[in-house]
Amino acid sequence: MRWTLKPKPTEENIQQLSQELNVDPLVSHLLIQRGITNYEEAKHFFRPQLSHLHDPFLMKDMDKAVARIELAMANQENILVYGDYDVDGTTAVALMSSFLLENYPNVATYIPDRYLEGYGVSLQGIDFAEDNDISLIIALDCGVKALEQVQCAKEKGIDFIICDHHRPGNSLPDAIAILDPKREDCDYPYKELCGCGVGFKLIQALGSRQGKTVKDLIPYLDLAATAIAADIVQITGENRVLAYFGLQVINSNPRAGIKAIIDQVRKTTLTITDVVFIIAPRINAAGRMKHGQHAVELLTEMDFNIAQKFAGEIESFNTERRSLDQEITEEALLQIQENAEENRYTSVVYNENWHKGVIGIVASRLTETYYRPTLVFTKSGEKLAASARSVKGFDIYNALEGCADCLEQFGGHKYAAGLTLLEEQYPTFKERFEKVVAESIDPAMLNPELSIDAMMELGDISPKLMRILKQFAPFGPGNMTPVFMAEGLQDSGYARGVGEDEKHLKASLTQNDSPPIGAIGFNLGNKLNQIKDKKPFDAVFSLDENEWNGTVSIQLKLRDIR
Repeated sequence: MRWTLKPKPTEENIQQLSQELNVDPLVSHLLIQRGITNYEEAKHFFRPQLSHLHDPFLMKDMDKAVARIELAMANQENILVYGDYDVDGTTAVALMSSFLLENYPNVATYIPDRYLEGYGVSLQGIDFAEDNDISLIIALDCGVKALEQVQCAKEKGIDFIICDHHRPGNSLPDAIAILDPKREDCDYPYKELCGCGVGFKLIQALGSRQGKTVKDLIPYLDLAATAIAADIVQITGENRVLAYFGLQVINSNPRAGIKAIIDQVRKTTLTITDVVFIIAPRINAAGRMKHGQHAVELLTEMDFNIAQKFAGEIESFNTERRSLDQEITEEALLQIQENAEENRYTSVVYNENWHKGVIGIVASRLTETYYRPTLVFTKSGEKLAASARSVKGFDIYNALEGCADCLEQFGGHKYAAGLTLLEEQYPTFKERFEKVVAESIDPAMLNPELSIDAMMELGDISPKLMRILKQFAPFGPGNMTPVFMAEGLQDSGYARGVGEDEKHLKASLTQNDSPPIGAIGFNLGNKLNQIKDKKPFDAVFSLDENEWNGTVSIQLKLRDIR
C-alpha cells in the first residue's frame, strides 16, 4: 500500500479555528481538511438541520414535473412509478409511490427484470404502461439516456418525468421534465444526490404545494439514507443532512420492511457502514436473485407481520447470492491467473454461465485483489453484459466512452458502470479497453493508496477526542472516518494472531512509554512477526470503541503497519 499523508493546513489557520471553536488543534486540522474553516460552517457540520436542505424548485424542470403530476391527479390519470432494480432504484420507487398513494389511488410500480429487460427504461415497461392505460411514467434512478424509449412512449401518448443522477449523454430525452443535477444547464446547488435523493426533492416540491414542510417528510428519510449509503455517493451537503436524519429514523422508527431486516440481524444501533453491509445487500438480493419488485413490496408494506415474511424470503435470496458470489469470484480469480499477461493495466474476465445478478459484486472483489480497472462479463440473451469497477482516482466511465463504438449501451459513474455489447465485439473491446486505460491511467493508481489525515501521538488519544470524532459521522465519501499515523510504536508483549487461521492481529501498543492502548488489525495477522519482541514500527489506524463485558474502551483499528 502507498501511504499518503494529506497536506497539513497552515498552523495559523489551525490555531485560529481552534480558538474560534475552543477545540483541540487536531480537530481543527481535520475540519479544515473537510473544507470547514469557520464557526458557521462547523455549526452546519456538527449540527445538521433539515432547514439546510435547498429549495427543490431550484432544480431545472422541477416546476414542470410538479405541474404535470398535479394535472395527472386532477384528471384521474394512471401513474406508473418506474425504477432500476438496485437499492437506489427500489428505494426511490418505494419513496415516490408511497408518497403519491397517501392522497391518490391510481399509482402502480414497475421494476424491470434484470435478465429479460436489463438496466434502465425498457420497451417492455412502456408496453406494460400502454396495456394498463397509464399516461404518465415517473422514472427514478434511470432514464436520462433513454432517448429511444421516451420517444416510443410519446408516440403511444405516454409522458415521462425523469428523476436521475447519472451523467446525461450529448442529447436529452424528449420528456416533460428531466430532474438531474448533473445536467449542464441545471444550476441546482448540490450535484451529488443519488436517484432516491432526486426523488426526495420531487416529493419535497409536491409536498410544499400541499402545505407540507420537510419535517412532514421525515418518515421517508430511512429510504433516502439507505440509498445514499448503498450508492456510495458523497456524504456532504444535502446528502449528509438526509443521511443524518435518515439514520435517526432507521434507529428509532423505521418503516416495517427495514425494521424486519434489522430484527433478523439483531443489531440495535446502525451506522452508515451497517446500512451498507446489512440493509443494502438484502434489498439488492431481491433484484439480483429474483426480481426487484420483491424489494419494493418489502419497503412499502405497512403490516409488520407481512413485512417479516417478505424479509425472510429476501434473506434466503441473500444467502443464495453469497454462495454464488463466492463460487464465481473463485472462478474469475482462477481465470485471471491462468491468462496472466505481464504489465496489463486491466482485468477483464468472461464466462457465459456466470449469474448476471452477482457480477458487480465479483468485479468489486477482483478490484480489491488485483487493484486494476475491472470488467466481469456474462451472457445476457443474445448479447454480453458486464459490470465495471475502478480503482481510486481513475474514471472508468470516461474509459468506456473511449470504447463507445464497440458498445451497444453503457452508463454509470466514475467508479462503477454497466455495459452491453455484441459477442463478436468482445475481443476488440477487451483490447481497446486495455489500450484506453494504459494511455490514460497514472501507474501509481495501480497500487492501493492509504490516505492519512494526520500524524498523531498515542498520548493525545482521550475520551473527549473520541466523543468529538464520533460527531463527524455519518462517514462516507467526502467525509471518511479520520485516519491517523503514529511512528515508533511498540507492542507491550501482547501481540498475537486471532480469528480463523489467525488472520487478524491483536496487540497492545505504546509509544514513548505512553499507557498501552488496545489495537485490532483485521487481515493483518501476517504482519505479526514485524511487531513481536518489541520491534519498533509505524502504524496507520482509525480510532474505534471496543465493548467487552459492559466496559467500553478506545482501541486502534489498524489499517496497515510497517
